[in-house]
Amino acid sequence: METRKVQVTGGSTYTVSLPKEWATENEVSAGSVVEFHSEEDMLLLSPQDDRERAEGSLDVSGLTDETELTRAVMTMYVSGFDIIRLEAPRITATQRRHIRNATQGLVGLEVIEETGERVVLQDLLDSSELSVHNAITRMRLVSLTMSADAVTALIEDDDELAADVMERDDDVDRLWYMVSRVFRTVLRNPTAANDMGFPRETVFDYQSGARQLERIADHANKIANIATNIDDVPGEEADALDELCEIAISVPETAMDALLADEPDEAVSLANEARARIPEVDKKAREVDSLIREFDDPQRAHRLGLVVDSLSRTADYGSNIAESALQKAVPQPS
Repeated sequence: METRKVQVTGGSTYTVSLPKEWATENEVSAGSVVEFHSEEDMLLLSPQDDRERAEGSLDVSGLTDETELTRAVMTMYVSGFDIIRLEAPRITATQRRHIRNATQGLVGLEVIEETGERVVLQDLLDSSELSVHNAITRMRLVSLTMSADAVTALIEDDDELAADVMERDDDVDRLWYMVSRVFRTVLRNPTAANDMGFPRETVFDYQSGARQLERIADHANKIANIATNIDDVPGEEADALDELCEIAISVPETAMDALLADEPDEAVSLANEARARIPEVDKKAREVDSLIREFDDPQRAHRLGLVVDSLSRTADYGSNIAESALQKAVPQPS
């Protein structure tokens, strides 16, 4: 760490010199324009960003599997590239289809050019215009509704509802990738956080909460898939699973109230309330697990055991959100 003494020039202007090594590395010299970013008691300095939109290129000639291509597109999107060029000596029709499918799963990304040798994607949305708050609020609604509907589909043997739950998992994933992209943008560019109206710490807390919601949605998807392979659940077991689901979902529900609360005292109270429910969830999960082990069909008991595990994990992820809410509510060190 280097220090500089603040001086006064002209009777009213405060000045401070820049470290020569930093200025040289960042091509700052006499006449250069720099930007100041205010964050409470901190003032961040960076060279003026005159760069055009960030572009990235990737050779996809060896990527023929849909999973590989999808992962490549999503990685470059989350990394913050505004323009993504996917190139190969010859891009096949199958590769193009996979790329288009991957693009549809990402907010703001569109195909703007296609030739025999490349496909160009561009993010048409400004990260500063994307609301992380709205995104996690939507993720909360969709993921927790998915959990409740997945258990309902299981109990009522409703394959159509189960299929609908699995489709909604794509919506949660789409929002998760968007939040991750914005988060990485904020890490690189302090101006982005100012434009969104959130401190960078808050964006980090929201990103942490979004990650837990994405995992909750994955477990709801898992329960829905199990529901399509089980015909019916007897009344006593159905009631027990329904009760466990209600208790488990209440943990992330209350934890999200804490994370989004404006008042620190309210956030702390709600977060502690959410975490205090974990022992109740664990106790109920053990009761339900013991109940389903009485089934004559071991495979059926195993599948329902996986449902119990997913609901327990849903509560655990809610506890993680509560932890983020507590950290967000703690006064920042001066």
